[in-house]
Amino acid sequence: MAQSSAEQMRSWKGPAVFSFGFRPFFLSAAIWVVVAMILWLAVLTGGLDLPTRFAHGSWHAHEFLFGYLGAVLAGFLLTAVPNWTGRLPIVGWPLAGLFALWCAGRATILCSQLLPPFLAPATDLAFPIVLGGLILREIIAGKNWRNLTVLALLAVFALANALFHYEALVGEYAAQGYGLRLGLATAVMMIAVIGGRIIPSFTRNWLVSKNHTARPAPPMQRFDKLTIVLSPPVLAIWTFRPFTIMTGYCLLVFGALHLIRLIRWQGHHALSEPLVFVLHASYGFIPLGAFALGLDQILGGQGTAGAQHLWMAGAIGAMTLSVMVRATLGHSGHELKADKATVAVFLCIFAAGLTRFLTPLHLHLSMLSGVFWILAFGGFALSYGAMLLRPKAESGA
Repeated sequence: MAQSSAEQMRSWKGPAVFSFGFRPFFLSAAIWVVVAMILWLAVLTGGLDLPTRFAHGSWHAHEFLFGYLGAVLAGFLLTAVPNWTGRLPIVGWPLAGLFALWCAGRATILCSQLLPPFLAPATDLAFPIVLGGLILREIIAGKNWRNLTVLALLAVFALANALFHYEALVGEYAAQGYGLRLGLATAVMMIAVIGGRIIPSFTRNWLVSKNHTARPAPPMQRFDKLTIVLSPPVLAIWTFRPFTIMTGYCLLVFGALHLIRLIRWQGHHALSEPLVFVLHASYGFIPLGAFALGLDQILGGQGTAGAQHLWMAGAIGAMTLSVMVRATLGHSGHELKADKATVAVFLCIFAAGLTRFLTPLHLHLSMLSGVFWILAFGGFALSYGAMLLRPKAESGA
């Protein structure tokens, strides 16, 4: 007789952290960006020289986009795909092997100056390729063709990572290259696609539970489809022609579409529920970043890095942290309720994104942003680490 997902997880006798995909990847992603931020702040103050072939700014950009987000995507997809396809999750030693591959990527890139030139890129790129192959196998076996869109975005994300490595190997400053912008644009589209499914759904469920009369616009109606269709061309223009006035105006239109989309989800009615409202606030960094990038190009392009971080530290940082909190609570058998420590974590990640945006006005804000980032993800690791390391709490226990 075929096992259920719960039976398969219970049959694993090894460490509980390898009993479901979200566990090792969410916890390690949070720990890694705390460590990476500490290293980066040490570099900024002149107290550390990293043994990486990347320029230090490129290492920072790569590890916070491709390293961190790659782990979060793995945790999310390995948890969500069994629900999408009705197939069993990947647990135990196969999961541990995939996790070890991600860890190897982080280690070889950090120490790449001591290794043959192509070892770190090959090791790092092996992870998204193996992950994509596993997800493709599950989608095909489960005939879940609808979610090929998410797999396609993962493939583009891996391609962007490869382009980033190529730019670094040929001596370009990859932190300002095509690979970084393509990876960031893909991440924004992932938030737009996946957020467009979960945010109105979670909001509607909460409003119904509170007998509230308001309802978010259902996912993927005509306006949503228009926004999703128009977004990739605008992001492609920004990726390959970022420093033009026309790109700026396209980004303003992009921002307006996503702002209207967000308003239609009725998030202002969920102010009293942090786990719901934080999803809306995190998505809000997509239009905010687009407006900042667009205006920056129209006005001369002096604050591009700060504006970009509204997407990187704001949209990506806040949305992933929000999803990690919610998934950890739900899949570990705990009540979906944000305690004071969790609210503090959310406030810190928003502060990190906003202070990094203001860095051009005062360079010390970059250090402050890093401190907020450490508090946010360090707070997540401390508050939720035990849940991720222990077996799922049985209801009624």
